[in-house]
Formats: sequence, C-alpha cells, structure tokens
Amino acid sequence: MFEKLKDKSLSPTQERFDTIIGRTTQIYGRLVLLDSVRIDGKVVGNIETTKDNKVTVAIGLTGEVSGDITAHRVMVAGKVEGNIYAAERVEFHKESIVQGDISYGSIAVEHGARLLGLVIQNPNSSAAANSNADAKNVIRKAQEGSS
Repeated sequence: MFEKLKDKSLSPTQERFDTIIGRTTQIYGRLVLLDSVRIDGKVVGNIETTKDNKVTVAIGLTGEVSGDITAHRVMVAGKVEGNIYAAERVEFHKESIVQGDISYGSIAVEHGARLLGLVIQNPNSSAAANSNADAKNVIRKAQEGSS
C-alpha cells in the first residue's frame, strides 16, 4: 500500500541543465540566463531570465544564492537568501532553506523544507505568460499591508 519515496534531490535525469556551477565555484554579480542552470556552488547577486524563455534555475544541496531569483521555474534543495519569482512553478526539497518572499504559479514543498517569508500565488497563475513585474507588485502590496 505504501511505497518507499525515492530521493529526488534534483537528480540530473529530472531536468536538463545547459550550465552547471560546481561546488567549488563562487560567482559575485548579476546573472542573466538564456538557458537552464544548476547551482551547486555559491552565487552572490541576482539571477534573472527573460520572461519569454522557459528557463529553470535549480539550487542543488550544496548550492547557495544570496540575491533574488526570477525565472520560469525554480527548484531549491540548498539555501537561498532573497526573493523568488517563479512564473510557472517553484519546488522546495526537504533540505532547502529559503529566507525571502516567494511568488509562484504552482508550488511543491517537501516535508522538512524551511521557508521564512511571504508565500504568494501569482494572481494570474493559470496564464502561461505571467509577468515577473506583476509578481513583484503582489509581494510589495502584501508587504505594505503587513507594515
């Protein structure tokens, strides 16, 4: 009746990544992506994609990001200090630690994930082309309401 859950911590077979930032790599500055990326190292700076590209940003178990992430899909197994704007989907795996606000189309959270911040669904989440500016406005309005 119960099947054993497999560890799906961002294994390479789940997603195709054109760029991988290794465990020993540290990047300081803004990243503008045209293709999907997996981060197992450290990035200090914002990560951005164009809204036309369906780019995935994955933070591996050893990955750390200090900055905002704006992408079509975001998968987190490591640490993020910053806001996440995922137009289509955001996933938080069991070891993930996120300190920042999250705006998403759909969400998956594994037991054990730690989230500290606002978690807000995009107002037009059923539409395929959500604007990241809309997501940022929703978070700003929620923050103003809580002040």
